[in-house]
Amino acid sequence: MRVLVSGSSGLVGQAVVKAYEEGGHDVARLVRRRIVAGDSAIYWEPDAGKLDESALADVDVVIHLGGDSIAEGRWNDEKKARIRDSRVKSTKLLAETAAKLERPPRTFACASAIGFYGDRGNLTLDESSEGGSGFLADVCRDWEAACEPAREKGIRVINLRFGMILSADGGALAKMLTPFRLGLGGKVGDGNQYYSWISLVDAVRALEYAIEVESLEGPVNVVSKNPVTNLKFTKTLGSALSRPTILPMPAFAAKLAFGEMADDLLLASTRVLPTKLRDAGFTYQHDQLGECLRALLK
Repeated sequence: MRVLVSGSSGLVGQAVVKAYEEGGHDVARLVRRRIVAGDSAIYWEPDAGKLDESALADVDVVIHLGGDSIAEGRWNDEKKARIRDSRVKSTKLLAETAAKLERPPRTFACASAIGFYGDRGNLTLDESSEGGSGFLADVCRDWEAACEPAREKGIRVINLRFGMILSADGGALAKMLTPFRLGLGGKVGDGNQYYSWISLVDAVRALEYAIEVESLEGPVNVVSKNPVTNLKFTKTLGSALSRPTILPMPAFAAKLAFGEMADDLLLASTRVLPTKLRDAGFTYQHDQLGECLRALLK
């Protein structure tokens, strides 16, 4: 199978490329930098709408994981525009290019996020739930809508709504490790907000599974079966590191430190279940947070 992957330098992208290459598949990387001599990657300029149709020739599956980091840098107007445009413009370009082909890819798997649901308190959510409000919810809605040209062509579209992906090598968990190891960790706000998480290995396995199982299409929540509150997450991480977690970050302090990003990433409560994956028979390597963290941090 020939697989085209964008965002291959990111945490998930690197793991996806490795998994498909180890599975014996032909993997091509779509990159935003100029190709040097001997580099087999394919160059594109999504901001300028530049993508050679030949890049998608004979591709069976497109996996689109690109997008400006939402957790790097303070959210001002310029940063928010980059977050949105890097996702929406690139997705639309890929979807439109795929739709032009005489032999289009069979499957278009595009990253999204559980930010689609917004801040919903204790409400349990799945793929049948309506979208929420707020900046990230609006971005996710536009991001998924940008796939429409591919869907109209008859390509199977999967919108992978990733939760918090846990890895000791990158992402949110890696940023938490130093303060928590120093005994400086604690709950954020009142700690009652829900975090829907998944280990990196299960996120990649779920992506592969969604692509393999042809009945899966549209939104697919890529999260564990067991969302936890921020307080539970904090205590479980402290336990895994054998460190106290007695230094809370009040909501006002989080907002002062991180601005609008704090509301959408740290203080928002999104209690999401992977109903489609569960019903399709997907099994997890890590379905309990404590076991997952101990495995990642051993």
